[in-house]
Amino acid sequence: MSKHALIVGATGITGSNLAQHLLAQDGWSVSGLSRSVSPIAGVETLKCDLVDPDSVRGALVGARPSHVFITAWSRQETEVENCRVNGAIVRNVLDGLQGGSVEHVALATGTKHYLGPFESYAKTQPETPFREEQERLPGENFYYVQEDEVFAAAARDGFTWSIHRPHTLIGYAVGNAMNMAATLAVYASICRETGRPFIFPGSPQQWQAATDVTDARLLARHLQWAATTKAAANLAFNVVNGEVFRWKWLWPRIAAYFDIEAAAYPGVLNPLESQMADAEATWDEMVRKYGLQPNALSRVASFWHSDADLGRQVETFNDMGRSRKLGFMEYQDTTQSFTDAFDRLRADRIIP
Repeated sequence: MSKHALIVGATGITGSNLAQHLLAQDGWSVSGLSRSVSPIAGVETLKCDLVDPDSVRGALVGARPSHVFITAWSRQETEVENCRVNGAIVRNVLDGLQGGSVEHVALATGTKHYLGPFESYAKTQPETPFREEQERLPGENFYYVQEDEVFAAAARDGFTWSIHRPHTLIGYAVGNAMNMAATLAVYASICRETGRPFIFPGSPQQWQAATDVTDARLLARHLQWAATTKAAANLAFNVVNGEVFRWKWLWPRIAAYFDIEAAAYPGVLNPLESQMADAEATWDEMVRKYGLQPNALSRVASFWHSDADLGRQVETFNDMGRSRKLGFMEYQDTTQSFTDAFDRLRADRIIP
């Protein structure tokens, strides 16, 4: 039977990879609900302002999706505002679709479910590996608010749901706050151009500790799997590559891709925001010199977000047992997650 996906946030790293994946499968059509038009051929864009309920309702007139994938969020200055705005995004969409065609709603959140919001990020140390049944942390967290909106709408409208908690997302995307692959590609390219040392910017704990990441392509496959697998209904899932690694092992491999040496780790934080504070003019010159797409440095790299991930002082990795027991057995090599993203960024003239 044919399935129609509505992807909320179809132009982001998760939404765009999901759209490409579903369009390559038999029996799927895709609409994207977002402020901007999706560049992916085959996606019907429904333009709206996700925080405006009237705008969302108007965009959804006549929409009859069988599956809804919510991958959008909007960063605010405080977690109270994050809860208000990002909870409203989920509520506006599900209220706009109330009743009728929706069989399943999948919500993508993340590991801040276990580590806390930006304001208190990684200030506590939950037991690793993180498991889906761990209790919520005390205090505000917009992921919890978004989950509760899904649960309430499911009870009202009768659809099934799934919650997906990726770790650090790796994949092809431009202009996305959470894409570490693009951020590290820009950093390495600037180091190669200027002779700066390619220094791991994070904490000693992240340099040494076990960790993992999530390839956006694997997340797309997991979203489809849970949305169409009866046994996966009404459950939350961690979603990671399946490979646990240490940054002291991966860092030289990233350096090798860019034909530079990995600098010796100095044992202290060297945040990218500080290292790259004077790099805008260098980047602009590189764009001209190499004929790159005319993207500002701030559009391609999100130094602040990668600093948050790499600066954690606690160990962070996730258990995938729940998915494995229900039949999702896919695995993704992490070095290849990065190098595949770098290849696409080069092919599209985003980086030299």
